[in-house]
Amino acid sequence: MRIDGIEGESLEDISRKIESMEIRGAAKIARAGALALKKVVDDFEGDEIDELLSEINQGARRLRVTRPTAVSLDNAIEYVTGSDKENIEELKQDIRERASEFIQRSLKAKEKISEYGGKRISDGDIVLTHCNSSMALGAINHAWNQGKDIRVIATESRPKRQGYITVKELSDSGIPVTLIVDSAVRYKMDVVDQVYVGADTVASNGAVINKIGTSQVALCAHEARVDLTVCAESYKFSQKTALGDLVEIEERDPSEIVDPEEFPDVDISNPVFDATPSKYIDSIITEKGVISPEGAYRIIEGMKR
Repeated sequence: MRIDGIEGESLEDISRKIESMEIRGAAKIARAGALALKKVVDDFEGDEIDELLSEINQGARRLRVTRPTAVSLDNAIEYVTGSDKENIEELKQDIRERASEFIQRSLKAKEKISEYGGKRISDGDIVLTHCNSSMALGAINHAWNQGKDIRVIATESRPKRQGYITVKELSDSGIPVTLIVDSAVRYKMDVVDQVYVGADTVASNGAVINKIGTSQVALCAHEARVDLTVCAESYKFSQKTALGDLVEIEERDPSEIVDPEEFPDVDISNPVFDATPSKYIDSIITEKGVISPEGAYRIIEGMKR
């Protein structure tokens, strides 16, 4: 099975690529995690079910620490490892099927979100997007392919500059796009009709955890009376937040910002994500339909069944 350019790699190889952000984006991370667990089963040569379960659990722990904020990865792991089979061959087959099913559901979710999101973009709109969300870009591309005359403004998205990927993808599709620095968002917001972003995690109260800077984009949009739409698959909704858990905000190496040796007496903080309160979000587009942020809890309740 080849998914997102990943084929024949070990769980450890995939884990390292997720950590280094060679594999990036919440949806791709989740699919990579499912594929990695399938690889554990495919490579297992023993005949003891306890030994296989131990390797699966060890692999799940290794995957979870790679990107702690991405609930999509945690939900993928929970789904793939949720087998109750007690025969080793049945367990292997069940995990393979669960991994494949999760991956296919993820890819189909993108198609649905692209369709629903594209419909909500009007002819002539200028859409601002932040970072590099395959879901948000799917909606923008869908609107463009419908023949709508749209333009996009994309942030640079410091410090990893994922916005460079965004503008290249849009430009390659023929969509007119303007690249701006993150701090130019409010200046440009006066000409923006809609803001489309993705999500790494959606909390039970409708708050959205996404690329650092998203909350500032949302504040600027709110002040300028521009709707902000979040594109997120249902497996990015966090069941743990409904039980009182807080979302861990990942901090990455300060060297992604600047060489720490040039500032030996300065503390350098590099948070990867921030939280956007639900009051700044107009709607969340999922594969199950378009909901208000307050509807997040219903999505989470549906995941339990």
